[in-house]
Amino acid sequence: MNKEVIALDELDRRILNALQTDASQTNNDLAAAVHASPPTCLRRVKRLVDAGVIERQVAIVAPDMVGARLTSIVEITLDNQAAERQLEFEELVAKESAVLQCYRVSPGPDFVLVVQVADMPAYNALAHRLFAAHANVRNVRSFFSINRSKFETRIDV
Repeated sequence: MNKEVIALDELDRRILNALQTDASQTNNDLAAAVHASPPTCLRRVKRLVDAGVIERQVAIVAPDMVGARLTSIVEITLDNQAAERQLEFEELVAKESAVLQCYRVSPGPDFVLVVQVADMPAYNALAHRLFAAHANVRNVRSFFSINRSKFETRIDV
């Protein structure tokens, strides 16, 4: 699923950096911050959204504040790595809200997941649903975070 890379000029970069810091600001505030007129800024943001550069705008929730206190990084190795079996696994984890991220990786395991749940019993239930009950999972290796020293969603542009 390679998407075409879009050419970004300096104004696009300033807009993206400003939105990555605070996507809730008004168009007028954004325009002032990036030194552009409000109509130009609005047009540029729409272009970036339409081109898929801006995938979505979200609120970042503090996991501890909503009871999701356990973060796990999980390595998954499938028994059968055929393309359709990998896609089947991706579709399975995509349905699971506790799986925040899923990466198909190489070399090593087939997938790496980032999982956020309330506690160990919730993780065990998730592991049973996704891994133990899934016939094509050969190996699961889980790592549990004891401290989050950095979390960033910002990409240098």
